[in-house]
Amino acid sequence: MGDTEDAGVVERVRALRPLIRENALRAERGRRVPDEVAAALTATGVHRVNVPRRYGGYQTPLRTQVAAFAEIAAECASTAWVTLTQAGVSYIAALYPDDAQDEFFSGSGSPDARIGGTLIPSARAVPRDDGWLVSGASAFATGCHHADWHLLTCVVTTADGRVPDGPPELLWAAVPMSELEILDDWHVTGLAGTGSNTVVARDIPVPAHRMLPVGPLLAGEFPSKANAEDPFYRMPVLPLFCAWAAPAALGLGRAAMREFTGRMRRRGITYTFHERQHEATVTHLQLAEAELKVSGAELMAGRLTAEIEDKARTGAPYSDTERARIRAESGYLTRLCKEAVDLLAAAAGASSLHEDVPMQRITRDIHALALHSFVNPATNLEIFGRVLAGVDPGTPFL
Repeated sequence: MGDTEDAGVVERVRALRPLIRENALRAERGRRVPDEVAAALTATGVHRVNVPRRYGGYQTPLRTQVAAFAEIAAECASTAWVTLTQAGVSYIAALYPDDAQDEFFSGSGSPDARIGGTLIPSARAVPRDDGWLVSGASAFATGCHHADWHLLTCVVTTADGRVPDGPPELLWAAVPMSELEILDDWHVTGLAGTGSNTVVARDIPVPAHRMLPVGPLLAGEFPSKANAEDPFYRMPVLPLFCAWAAPAALGLGRAAMREFTGRMRRRGITYTFHERQHEATVTHLQLAEAELKVSGAELMAGRLTAEIEDKARTGAPYSDTERARIRAESGYLTRLCKEAVDLLAAAAGASSLHEDVPMQRITRDIHALALHSFVNPATNLEIFGRVLAGVDPGTPFL
């Protein structure tokens, strides 16, 4: 995996950190990533990390992707979440039939295409002779303002809206963003800059080659003939999302450490004899515990990333325990980073309440991240515990 062309992607992203940091508050207030930040990130090639090489993509090693996304998250978690989501959904786009990939990544498309999507099956798809008719809403459409395409998760229904008997059939419908309506409904307290508005499809015809069955995909099957034998595209999607979510938490944990250590030498502890916070024993204990939590989260992210890459290289199958562990580790490392941020935010003092002090935004963002249904620590621990106990995991999303 990997190619010499992507060797500098982490360095190119790192060079943008001052720009990302300078616009972080603007992203939060504007409820979307500023245009110039989105354009600058695209110019680094970060959206090519999962695009097939035959289109000019990089097929970047997963560990390198995690490092690049964490660099962004250390300055603005919203910007990182948009970037990692779109780069991740491009991996799914590379599993579509080859003629759909041609549309995404060549011709009128580009290897820098920004593709969004969600797994919430809130739209419906009705079969017709020349493909499908797609209608419905897709909430939490991260980065929709800068996306070229969006993958709506649809339930197959009859023309009158009835779901046929049996397990519902789910499809990912690839629709150009120009054909979707964006609602102004992203008014939130955390990760506000992601611009995760709801998008709406109104009776949009979608050709058959731009519809991807979700069930077979999650089982490891996909219709792309060109990528079928490539180990890079044998990394299962759900464990991959666990790996892609990790750098958002890691970046926020590191950001909190940086902000706290940068301020502790400039302030005392009010109503005590400590004129400099960094001299107090309580500060030493807080710093040590926060650092161990974040570094522990980094070790856990490295372990799950290595397992995904190793299995892709060797072709070894996953057991339910291994899949559940990866999902649990994604949630647990998020919890560790959240605990570190909460510890440091509580020690930062009332002066950190000012809007121009990043600690409050970091806190809001890590709390929002921990609420994500696929990252939620408590849910993921329960799933892992059920598997360890030998009972049904209670979810097909492993």
